[in-house]
Amino acid sequence: MWISKRAIVNLSGDIRGIIDGREVDLRDNREGVWNILKSDIHTLAGLKNEQVVALGRERDVMRDNLTNISHQLKTPLTSMMIMADLLESELTSETPDTDRQTEFLANIITGLTRMDWLVAALLKMAKLDAGAAEFSPQAVTSAELVRVAAEPLRVLLDIKNQSIEVCGDTELRCDRRWTAEALTNALKNASEYSPEGGVIRIESGANPICAWIAVTDSGEGIAKADIARLFKRFEGSRSGKGHGVGLPLALAIMRAQNGDIEVSGGGNGAGATFTLKFYK
Repeated sequence: MWISKRAIVNLSGDIRGIIDGREVDLRDNREGVWNILKSDIHTLAGLKNEQVVALGRERDVMRDNLTNISHQLKTPLTSMMIMADLLESELTSETPDTDRQTEFLANIITGLTRMDWLVAALLKMAKLDAGAAEFSPQAVTSAELVRVAAEPLRVLLDIKNQSIEVCGDTELRCDRRWTAEALTNALKNASEYSPEGGVIRIESGANPICAWIAVTDSGEGIAKADIARLFKRFEGSRSGKGHGVGLPLALAIMRAQNGDIEVSGGGNGAGATFTLKFYK
């Protein structure tokens, strides 16, 4: 097959145009190896452009996440710096107040605890986003998951005089460690929005479609319009206490295991229910 020098020069110019970001349509429906080559180059250019757009979106998401993370870390850091200055002033005072010193120190410890949890949650979320999290499904009972998930929250529950009521026990197949992390975040959310002395109710069960664990708080419920925001990173906290990270992390863990989280808003005297579903 003979190909003219002009055709090669034109194709070379079109390829350079594609490299420079211009939209060039090389497709040719006529028969022949030359036209097949041009069509293949057009397909390759299309794939390249799609990758560039995808990378741009990922860059924008990363930039927004870094901005939000910076803001989330800056708030407790600023608070602790203020408390440290106040504590230093109190310690050097001619008439130091022991009660105020204890108060400032307690606030610093609280801030450090919240920062430690936030950094750990962000690192886990980054691991999930990067596809670097390893899941090892195994048979585990819902009662065992609740026991493991509730352990990090014992102090919080004791401070608020809250209790967990477990109804039923169901065998699940999931990654024990990661799923306990998801359940811990659901329980933490339930504790935050239950009153002092409240009861967090946990039920479990199975049907032909999925096995499930449901966590119900004893709060006032969630407005239907607010449910969608719960799983948006850095947005979903229903109070100034949260970071908007725990529930998105829980959802990411469940979806990585072919699962999901369903929310029932409650209200009219009923608390909100978060149901972790494990599809069969």
